[in-house]
Amino acid sequence: MEEFDLIIIGSGSAGYVCAIRAADLGKRVLLIEKRELGGTCLNRGCIPTKAILKAAEVYREAKESKVFGIDIKEISFNPEEIKNWKDSVVKKLVSGLEILINSRKILFKNGNGYLLDRNLVEVETENGKERFKGKDIVIATGSEPAIFKNFNIDRINVLTSDDALKLTEYPKEIIIVGAGAIGIEFANFFNAFGVKVTIVEMMPQIIPTLKDKKITNFMQRILEKRGIDFKLGVKIEEIKNKNGKVNLSLENGEVIETEKVLVSIGRKFNTENVGLENVGIKTEKERIVVDKFLRTNIPNHYAIGDVTGGLLLAHKAMKEGEVVAEIISGEDVKMDYRVIPWVIFSNPEIATVGLTEEEAKSSGISVVKGEFPFVANGKAVSINSTEGFVKIVADEKNHQIIGAQIIGYDASNLIGELTLGIKNNLKLEDISDTIHTHPTLSEAILEASKVPLGSVIHIVNPLKKSF
Repeated sequence: MEEFDLIIIGSGSAGYVCAIRAADLGKRVLLIEKRELGGTCLNRGCIPTKAILKAAEVYREAKESKVFGIDIKEISFNPEEIKNWKDSVVKKLVSGLEILINSRKILFKNGNGYLLDRNLVEVETENGKERFKGKDIVIATGSEPAIFKNFNIDRINVLTSDDALKLTEYPKEIIIVGAGAIGIEFANFFNAFGVKVTIVEMMPQIIPTLKDKKITNFMQRILEKRGIDFKLGVKIEEIKNKNGKVNLSLENGEVIETEKVLVSIGRKFNTENVGLENVGIKTEKERIVVDKFLRTNIPNHYAIGDVTGGLLLAHKAMKEGEVVAEIISGEDVKMDYRVIPWVIFSNPEIATVGLTEEEAKSSGISVVKGEFPFVANGKAVSINSTEGFVKIVADEKNHQIIGAQIIGYDASNLIGELTLGIKNNLKLEDISDTIHTHPTLSEAILEASKVPLGSVIHIVNPLKKSF
């Protein structure tokens, strides 16, 4: 029986990063995956959705190209070719990951990993069962779309996000259940290609986890202008297939009919059929319970990524993978959850990090804020992407930046500067005194930092110094 320093069950963002980092630190590693190498993010989540959203962006820009003096007479799209593009992106990145895994001499087993006892793992593959011993074991089994019984998800007319990525024909109309990140991203995608989109959300606002109503209201107005309808603050009681259509029964008694439904609410933690009960690993509401060092209640057993709950983000999972590999290798580190950015890759994008103004105030922090609109940014005007603004939230006492929100073109990249600022306890003055390249979108961050200092340049009637 082969023995390893580290056995990792799950090769998603958390698992494969943990494997690579541990191998680089001298550990002999076994990586187990029951589906595709790379897990959800690479195969069914972050990467494929960004690939199809890029296709939607190109199509939308082509239709609007006349503003740049470019008149495209004929434009069309092919859903099957868009899927092929998405598949090619995934294939290329999976191949790259295979090279990284092999270069570290990590043993990869494609099969279901199952804990038999504290050091013994069984892998069921196409060729039978194998057993391996591990000094340390990491569970990184991730999550998957939740299946709601009364929604009758048949994966043909009532879809999960996994199913939506496989479409080679787009419906004329679709109802999206849930106005969170996944729902908003797919709404942008389908809308770009002329699909009639309605979003149903049980909470009274879109993107319920984002506590900044100015941004959520701003995004809703943009999407409504593009023809997307919203039914907010209403719960769906049941979804049924009927005569080739899908009927949704709402709690207010209304019944709405559509061609297809995309259910984009809820994720299920993958804690079944892993053998947690054989070892005695504690779970709570189906997630694995871990401490600040990502240790379970059982010695030498760790859990990382979605399966531990919290923010279900690939970059959080990746960092957890690194941290656990370093802990197992004897380094004095722990996970820092204070500063984790997250993004909705809509059009325009939404990015946030740290506290919103509302969250800071509810925590008893007196704040100042700086907002700067992209319509006053030279680069944004030159690329015809002026929708949105940058907002920086700082502690009034010491000007330390404690939060930032951006809605606008390339917000996903712009948020990095402010993430670094919060992580390193920077103040408004640290940003405002830093020369930014002109013309760039990042100048909007520079100018937003100057607003509460009373030194902003490119907006009319700037605020006077507030302290």
